[in-house]
Amino acid sequence: MPLPGLEAALAGGFLSPGGAYTGGVDARDRASVRMPRTHAERLTARDGYFSPESVIRRLGNSPVTPFLGGGAAVLLQVAHPLVACGVVEHSGYDGDLWRRLIGTLRALYMITFGAKTEAEQAGAVVRAVHARVRGTTATQLGTFPPGTPYSASDPELMLWVHATLVHSSLAAYQQFVQPLTPVELEQYHREMNVVAELFGTPTSVLPGCYREFREYFQAQLAGHAITVTPLAHEVASVILAAPLPAPLRMLAPAHRLATTRILPARLRNEYKLRWTPLHELALPLAAHTVRYGTRPILAIAARIRPPTRALAA
Repeated sequence: MPLPGLEAALAGGFLSPGGAYTGGVDARDRASVRMPRTHAERLTARDGYFSPESVIRRLGNSPVTPFLGGGAAVLLQVAHPLVACGVVEHSGYDGDLWRRLIGTLRALYMITFGAKTEAEQAGAVVRAVHARVRGTTATQLGTFPPGTPYSASDPELMLWVHATLVHSSLAAYQQFVQPLTPVELEQYHREMNVVAELFGTPTSVLPGCYREFREYFQAQLAGHAITVTPLAHEVASVILAAPLPAPLRMLAPAHRLATTRILPARLRNEYKLRWTPLHELALPLAAHTVRYGTRPILAIAARIRPPTRALAA
């Protein structure tokens, strides 16, 4: 779920604060990354995996997509007990949530808006992190008994995480910005499959079309594997209660309302998140503050050029 809107405000890039890819650049690529680009320049660049006309860039360029969809994506992810176990045991999510989250979002940003070299490096770093996340469950977690092995590189777990990003991004954008046509949904599905592959998800497990994706997602929700465990509740308590960075605190009500609303009803109930007609009435106004309240800041930030960083030899 790319995050260009917030990333533009941060005026940052991946791996280095200046936005330049700083490792493993060969002579052919030096010219393209020597001068860090502004977000406005990245919007028109055509040297990456996606074009300026792509649906993934359209969704990613709106702060609504990550900010109102990101919380629900995380709670959906940890509703798989083995994903929750990996997050709790390996991520340090409760110690520095926002630093870690922004690191992940920068990787998504560089895949969506970066040159191919930057996108591939972002994917390589994520794959390296995944390779270190593995273990066995210590207690019964949903249908999974103690001693069940888990790995962040497990294709089935990677597919579920991918599906939560697609679902939550589309839910946020279509509810709070505008609906997409069937053709656009199909295109977004194909583009997000490219992101999944760069993160290491095998092509063989990815749904071939948007209809197959929806069938997969609904089947997972209807099955017994996806369920909220005590570990998922731990993560939810951090996601919903952690203070936002100072510049974003006025947007906290929208973040919490949208996180609750986007969750499927069964999981919302399992997380013990209340949703009333009053919440439904408040949500559009809260979303409005995100969509329009951030525009002046993002318009300025998109034109700020990050400081140049020395490239590695």
